[in-house]
Amino acid sequence: MVDHHSVDVAGIRLAYQVSGPLDAAPLVLIHALGEDATDWDMVAPALARSRRVYALDLRGHGQSDWPGKYSLELMQTDVLRFLEALGLGQVDLIGHSMGGIVAYLFAEEHPQRVSRLVLEDVPVPRPREPITPTRPDGDLAFDWEMVLAVRRQIDLPDPRWLERLSQITAETLVVAGGPRSHVPQDGIAELARRIPGGHTVTIPVGHLIHHAAPKAFTEAVSAFLLSDEDPDPARQP
Repeated sequence: MVDHHSVDVAGIRLAYQVSGPLDAAPLVLIHALGEDATDWDMVAPALARSRRVYALDLRGHGQSDWPGKYSLELMQTDVLRFLEALGLGQVDLIGHSMGGIVAYLFAEEHPQRVSRLVLEDVPVPRPREPITPTRPDGDLAFDWEMVLAVRRQIDLPDPRWLERLSQITAETLVVAGGPRSHVPQDGIAELARRIPGGHTVTIPVGHLIHHAAPKAFTEAVSAFLLSDEDPDPARQP
């Protein structure tokens, strides 16, 4: 069963979905640019078997407020305030694409708050050639001004983002989409190398891994999240 809620954090209303056992360890899901909490619907039920799953709508997306003020740093601060508002301490964290950037910024800034980190096809923070995005026709489920603000940061990231990857203390699984992804895979490999507890797994289905291969994604992620909680007896000495 999925429950739909919202919470006010410093004057910004954040919508979220929650599922899974009440007493399970918390897992927070952070969606990609232009998506919302429903983007995780294909995988959230499997993840909720062992976790209390919280899927957020980031500011400027979905049912959350569209305040007109946007940055990746503000989004990671929203995540912190969300955790504080719900009384959540240390959490596991999964971020896809832009949501992965928000996730690693949060893990850099608040390493003690993240137990395990999963980064799904997330670009390494290095400058890239800007491409001016074209606004889709019709009504949007996200604020176009947010897209423009965030794309500028992704194209020209703060150099400190790269330097501070070494400050992440969480065990980290970097899930790569392989050669079918538009994200440079050598950069994803570098991202994993720069995080002290970084590991990489490739599911070669392109950028939208949890959509294209939900079973493979949830199996890899669940095994990672449970690896020190439910060890395989066959691996014991």
